[in-house]
Amino acid sequence: MSNYHPLPRRSAAGFTLIELMIAVAISAVLMMVAAPSFVGFQRNSEMTSITNSLLAAANAARAEAMKTGMNAFVVPTGNGSSWSAGWVVFVDKNRDNAYTATADTTVMEQAATPSYVTITGTNNAAISTTPYIMFDSSGYAKSYGTSPGLPNLTLSIVRNDVPSAQVAAETRRIVVARTGRVRSCRPSTDSACTSSATN
Repeated sequence: MSNYHPLPRRSAAGFTLIELMIAVAISAVLMMVAAPSFVGFQRNSEMTSITNSLLAAANAARAEAMKTGMNAFVVPTGNGSSWSAGWVVFVDKNRDNAYTATADTTVMEQAATPSYVTITGTNNAAISTTPYIMFDSSGYAKSYGTSPGLPNLTLSIVRNDVPSAQVAAETRRIVVARTGRVRSCRPSTDSACTSSATN
């Protein structure tokens, strides 16, 4: 007699076609819900990065002015009128109050910001020709031209792709006091963070 006993058959493991289609449908719904949140998170992160870059630029200009004993500036790229085009920090070696790459000392440059970010300024940072932030050899924020002096100024970094009710929450500011102190703030959490802030 033979002692052969066939092994019991196991059912195949895995997903049926219907189960797979349901899993794909659920994944698609979850991705549609998560995508806008991820985009918002990414853009807020970029806003923070832009704010920190502009803050670093102003602090670098002040440090260079005190180190070299000469005026140092932050101006929009190409001596233009828009901060959103990017900016350049330089020491004004030829003392003409404008950036000349071949004559001045370039400290740092920043590329243009994304299209959904708008940067506007006040006082010297809002001049229609070439807005600027300027520091003298003592580290004070200064003006030049017909009304030289010690101004306060602010730069507002705003997301322009959000509803008006969310604009305050999506705004950052750089405040440059006449003493040369530079700080960043958020209007949504700091009542002193206004476009007319002085320190």
